[in-house]
Amino acid sequence: MHDVSLILLAAGQSSRMGTPNKLLLPVGEMPMVRHVALQYRAAFDGPITVVTGHDAVAVSDALADCGVECVLNPDHAKGQQGSVAVGLKNAPIAELLLIGLGDQPLLKPRDILDLIEAHKAADPSKVSIPERDGARGNPIVVPHILRPQLTTNPDRPGCMRFTRDNPTLVQRHALAADGFYADIDTPQEYAALRSRKEMAS
Repeated sequence: MHDVSLILLAAGQSSRMGTPNKLLLPVGEMPMVRHVALQYRAAFDGPITVVTGHDAVAVSDALADCGVECVLNPDHAKGQQGSVAVGLKNAPIAELLLIGLGDQPLLKPRDILDLIEAHKAADPSKVSIPERDGARGNPIVVPHILRPQLTTNPDRPGCMRFTRDNPTLVQRHALAADGFYADIDTPQEYAALRSRKEMAS
């Protein structure tokens, strides 16, 4: 069994961005989804399962040689919970499963490790969620013992409903890093990201 594995959700329609698929927009010198996958890869060496859907071939091509396994959600247009279910079906077994988003380019390897360490230092039998000022972040950490419960209800698979319905099995960690809370959905958010990176360079 692996120590840590990841489901990276990269199947969405990117409808709020307009014509371009946000996951293929450049961050630095590479597509956003590749940049995000490489942050996780730098944090741990376990398996990474990327769930694709919209622009599946282009997203998979952007991830070439990243050491990830791409799986297709043919019903991606129905929403994220279906992509989570596809990821859960295909991701290798691990003591800890991260479920993350492909559009969080501010996330850094240190942030990911901080979340894993916070989880292990608290109650490792619960789901761990980063939180700042009442806002929920991503990725989340699911212990092996709870993974089967995410697909108990085939009509509502995934983590959002599970964490809402089972608050006693959830713990939140005060983590301040912007990367947990900043996903890129709109042209304005992407413009702010580019400005921020240019200002930091």
